[in-house]
Amino acid sequence: MSAQSITVAGAGTPQPLGASRHGEIINFALFCRNAQRVSLVITTDIDAPPAEFVYDPAFNKTGDIYHLSLHAPHLPLYYGYRVETRDRPQPAILMDPYAHQVAPRRWRQPARFGRAPVCMVDTRPPFDWQDDRPLQTPAEEIVIYELHVRGFTIHGSGAVQYPGTYAGLCEKIGYLKQLGISAVELMPVTEWDENDCPFTHPDTGAPLVNYWGYNPLSFFAPKPGFAADPDNYCNEFKEMVRRLHEAGIEVYLDLVFNHTGEKRDHPFCLYGLAEKTYYLHHPETGEPLDFSGCGNTLNTTHPVVAQLIADALRHWVVEYHIDGFRFDLAAIFARGRNGEIRTDSPLIDLLAEDPLLADTKLIAEAWDAGGAYLVGSFSDSARWREWNGRYRDDVRRFLAGHQGAIAPLATRLAGSSDLYEKGDRGPLTSVNFITCHDGFTLYDLMSYDRKYNRANGEDNRDGENNNISSNSGHEGDPAPPAVRRLRWRKMRTAMALLLFSQGIPMLSAGDEFGKTQGGNNNPWSQDNETGWLDWRYVETNQDLLRFVSQCIALRNQYPIFRLDSFFSPIADDLLAERAHITWHGQDPATQDWSDDCRTLAFMLLDPGHNGRDQCAFYLMLNGATDGTAPFIIPETPPFNSKWRWHKIIDTGAAGPGDFVFPAHARPIWTGASCTVAPMGLVVLQALPHPLP
Repeated sequence: MSAQSITVAGAGTPQPLGASRHGEIINFALFCRNAQRVSLVITTDIDAPPAEFVYDPAFNKTGDIYHLSLHAPHLPLYYGYRVETRDRPQPAILMDPYAHQVAPRRWRQPARFGRAPVCMVDTRPPFDWQDDRPLQTPAEEIVIYELHVRGFTIHGSGAVQYPGTYAGLCEKIGYLKQLGISAVELMPVTEWDENDCPFTHPDTGAPLVNYWGYNPLSFFAPKPGFAADPDNYCNEFKEMVRRLHEAGIEVYLDLVFNHTGEKRDHPFCLYGLAEKTYYLHHPETGEPLDFSGCGNTLNTTHPVVAQLIADALRHWVVEYHIDGFRFDLAAIFARGRNGEIRTDSPLIDLLAEDPLLADTKLIAEAWDAGGAYLVGSFSDSARWREWNGRYRDDVRRFLAGHQGAIAPLATRLAGSSDLYEKGDRGPLTSVNFITCHDGFTLYDLMSYDRKYNRANGEDNRDGENNNISSNSGHEGDPAPPAVRRLRWRKMRTAMALLLFSQGIPMLSAGDEFGKTQGGNNNPWSQDNETGWLDWRYVETNQDLLRFVSQCIALRNQYPIFRLDSFFSPIADDLLAERAHITWHGQDPATQDWSDDCRTLAFMLLDPGHNGRDQCAFYLMLNGATDGTAPFIIPETPPFNSKWRWHKIIDTGAAGPGDFVFPAHARPIWTGASCTVAPMGLVVLQALPHPLP
C-alpha cells in the first residue's frame, strides 16, 4: 500500500508527545525549537518513496510543539521528520525522540538512521500479560546478575534454540533460578547502531562492532536485533519479562541518559530538533561539552530533557513491567548547564519523587567521565541506590595484597556507613560489586597485572589502566598448578565476601563459573568469544559455580547478611536487640588495624528479634599471598549454652569441601586454633551440638 493512502485528519493535539493511535487516526506531536520549517515524513513501506506533510505553524503548532493527525487505514507506518534551520537547510530525516518502536532489523543489518523514516507505528495486538505485575522484591532479598542479552546465549555452547535473543534468555531462566539470583540487570537494550564502531581488528582489518550498546539512539524502543523474530520484537521482549517474573526474577534495565549516539555533523534526532536544549555547550565557545567520553553530554537539568527521561522510564514501567533501572554515568544528572556540579539536581529529585516510579528501583552509577565522583553523595533520598565504586576498589586492594587494606575492607563489609549513614539511607543503598561489564572479569582480575586490549583496534590505549588486580604470581595462562590453585581460592574468597557483605550484591554474568576475556578489560567491540559466555565452563568449573550458588543460598537464608539498617553501635552488649558485628584479630581478644596487617576476623550476631531466628557467624580472613594464618576460636555467643562453632566454609579447601552443609560440618572448640590459607576465608556457624 502506498503512502498516498495516508490523509490529513486534522490539526492534531500537542499531547501526548510522539505518535499515539486512536483507531485509524494517528496523532503526531513533536517538540522542536527554532525551526524554520518542519514536515512529517511518512510511508507504509520503508523502501518506497515517503509522503511529506508540512506543518503550518498557524494551524499545527502550540508553543514549541508541532502536531498533526493523519488518517492511516493501513499499518505499520514508518515516519520521521525533516527540520530546516538556518544551520541545516538540507536536513536528514530525523527520529522522533518519543518513538515507541523503530523499524525491525536484524543484528548487524545496515541501519538507515537519517536516510529513511525508521520510527514506527504498528498494529500488533495487545500483549497478554496474564496478570503479571512488577515484582516489588524487597531490597534485602535482591541479588543482581548483570548480563548482555546477546552475549549471554550466542555462544554455540549455550545449547539454546534462539541464541543471542530475548527468547534465548528465556531458555536460561532455569539456570538463573538454580543459581539463586533475584534480579537480572540487562546491559543496554534500547535501539542503537551496532555498526557505528570506527575501529578495525589490527590483524585482520575486519570492522569491529559496537557490541555493548552504550550509544543510544532511542530511549523508548527495545532493540529489534536482539529478537529471534525482529518483526515481533516488542512482544518477544515482554514475553521475556513475563517469564522472568514467573520465576521470581526482577528485570532492571541499564539505561544511558548521559549522551546519545548521534554526531553533531550527522544529526538524525536531538541535534536536528533543538541542539541547545538537549546538549551541554561551553558557555563561551558554544562547543559541545563532553563529560561522557563519547563526544556529547545531555543537558539533563533542562526541564524538557528531564521530562523526556522521566517519560521514558514511565513507559518502560507501564508498557514493559520493568522493575528497576541502572543509570550509566549518572553523575551527569548533577551537572548544570555549564557543566558545573550542582547540589540540587532537578532530575535526581524528579525521579525520586515521581509517583509512578515509587515502587521502581533506581540505581546510579554515581560518577562520570569528566571527573565527577558522587559515590555516597549522589542523593540523600532513600529512593536512590548506588553502584559502590569504593566497595569494588577496597575489596580489590585486599585481594591484590595491598598494604593498608584491612580497615577499609571492614568498612565495606559492614555496609559502608561512612558513605550511606546520612539521612534515611542504610546499607541497602549500596550495590556492592567487585566486577562488572567494565573491566576485568573475576578470573582475569586474579590472572593479569595489566590489560590486553590490542584486539579492540586502539593500540591498547582504551580501557582502565588502574585495575587493582594481581596475577597471583604468573601473568595470564597457561599458569603453573600452584598459581591456578591460588587464583581459584581468591575467586571463592571474593565471591563469599561479596555475598556476605551488607548491601545489595551484584554479580557479573559468567564470573560464577570463571569466565575469562583473555585480559581484555574493555571488550565493548568484541562480538565474539571474548565477549560471549562460554557455557562449557559450567562443567569444567562446576566447583566454583556450586560454591557461589551455595553462598547465595546461605545469604538468602539468614537476614544477618542483608540488614536494612546499620549494625548496633553497642559492640559489647551481646544481647542487644539489634544485630551487630564485633571485630577481632587472629586472637579474638585483640584488634589490629595497622597498615601491615593482612588478617581480619569478625563475628555477626543476630539475637533473633522481629521474627528472625537467632544466629551467629565467625569469619576469618587471611590476605597474605603466601603463608597460612592461625586464628584462635572465640567463645560461642550466649544465646544457648549447647551451641558450638562448626566450620561451614573454607575457601582454601578443594571442592566440594569448600562449602559443607551444617549436618556434615565439623565442630571447632573455643580456644582451638584454625588455620586459614593464603588469600583464604573460613566461615564458622554457631549450631547446636551435637547436631540433630
